[in-house]
Amino acid sequence: MSMQLGLDGMPARLVRVTPSRLATWEDCRRRYRLTYLDRPVPPRGGPRAASTLGAVVHTALQAVFGDAPARRSPARAALEVDRRWSSEGFRDDAQAATYRERARTWVADYVERHAVPDAPEPTGEVVGLERWLSAPMGGMVAEGRADRLDDRAGETVVVDYKTGRRVPDADDARRSPALALYALAARRTLRRPCRRVELHHLPSGTIAAAEHDELSLAAHRERAEGTATELGAATDAFEADPGVAESLFPPAPGPRCASCDVRRHCPEGRAAAPAEPAWAGLAP
Repeated sequence: MSMQLGLDGMPARLVRVTPSRLATWEDCRRRYRLTYLDRPVPPRGGPRAASTLGAVVHTALQAVFGDAPARRSPARAALEVDRRWSSEGFRDDAQAATYRERARTWVADYVERHAVPDAPEPTGEVVGLERWLSAPMGGMVAEGRADRLDDRAGETVVVDYKTGRRVPDADDARRSPALALYALAARRTLRRPCRRVELHHLPSGTIAAAEHDELSLAAHRERAEGTATELGAATDAFEADPGVAESLFPPAPGPRCASCDVRRHCPEGRAAAPAEPAWAGLAP
């Protein structure tokens, strides 16, 4: 078994990362520090409607797919949305009611098409719901929670739900670091082949899928390991000397600062873009 060695000849510490940590580091290093390293944790922005909507849809589908196929139905799916509904982040009660009804329709249609007995596009056997995956890969331990894992003809398929404005395509599925890491971790955890990854966009009813091969998965892993090494080294340096924070974790101001949940702590971010309302980003 190979292992990396530190300068003193001892095994190097494995850096534990999630897709969210990796994405935040690559997006903005100041946001990474404010989100994951600073203690006490700085206050964050309030809830956003798009996140609330996504969470409701995810948990409703988890409840439906967690039951036997014979107990699944569109009506049951809509009821699960009602049970979990939250109006946090929406502009007002009218907007919340509109999106509640949309979520009911999205989830009910999805279940009718994929989850009920004799569904026209069946998912296969569900082998994981909100499944926590963790697997060592070189110098890192890749972790994360997959929305759903299906077994289709003996192979594991990674399924990720989407509820945002943009409709993803096959390139999005192929380029997604999160889906690739889930596929790699699922292979190690479940000991089954896992190459196919899918983005299921509830508002449009579309599925964007990609089939990875060893080369594409290796490329994703190599990039993730490089990022993990960078953020691990920066974290160690910061913990040893917090005074290096500004040099190691600079801001990356841009349009995305409009919706950043730590913008109140970042003058450069506030100057880069005016704050978006909490309901920006909802699917039309």
